[in-house]
Amino acid sequence: MPELPEVETTLRGVAPHIVGHQVIALTVRQPRLRWPVPPELERRIKGQTLVHAARRGKYLLLGFTEGTVLIHLGMSGSLRIVPPGTAAAPHDHVDIQFGDNLLRYHDPRRFGSILWQPGDVYRHALLAHLGPEPLSEEFSGEYLFRRARKRTQNIKQFLMDSKVVVGAGNIYANEALFMAGIKPIRKAGTLTRRECDELVSRVKFVLARSIEQGGTTLRDFVGSDGKPGYFKQQLLVYGRGGEPCVHCQKLLKEVRLGQRTTVYCTACQR
Repeated sequence: MPELPEVETTLRGVAPHIVGHQVIALTVRQPRLRWPVPPELERRIKGQTLVHAARRGKYLLLGFTEGTVLIHLGMSGSLRIVPPGTAAAPHDHVDIQFGDNLLRYHDPRRFGSILWQPGDVYRHALLAHLGPEPLSEEFSGEYLFRRARKRTQNIKQFLMDSKVVVGAGNIYANEALFMAGIKPIRKAGTLTRRECDELVSRVKFVLARSIEQGGTTLRDFVGSDGKPGYFKQQLLVYGRGGEPCVHCQKLLKEVRLGQRTTVYCTACQR
């Protein structure tokens, strides 16, 4: 599933080709995504100029004068820029043509979504209750410490709660907890202020590093090959259950928390 760095990489890859350009046409080949593509979407955006493009959590926001297109990539979705007239491949469900650039949405599983929100996009039900962005000043050790007080939920699932902070997905929660030396199975409420400071620092580090690595593959978003250009992860624990810890060489333990794979070192993480 695309996580925050992949979505940010997507935004940076496509935005220069569509912001400031007028929508010439909208083609919907398959409207049945996670939620139906709004039938009025063409009427809303055709002839309009894209004012800005942004990201909130894992949502891409294409802002027009009267409203915003919200795009979520779901589990298998991707966006890329292709020349107008490029033949559609299977699972190429939606095209938005911005002048000479065509933004194509590809989603084999159809768990993603393309929605319309008039007016203030941040009032949309999918965005209204999201926590702070992980790379913002609002997400601090003090903030995490306050939110975690008396919480009995394990710290990994707590960290992945989008109402607490957006975008600290499964991969990055595993990595940040390992770097901070905190067991993912610990109760969130047991973390000290110092541990919260360290964990927030590590979350910011791993996400910023991943976004930076993603920047080296932005060229893949311009072309017809359909490759989304996601970077190769440099992972310390995720996906390495049963392999030696990079620090102590003890075999990493793999468990399931909230139906998600969780890997940690029983010696280095406390």
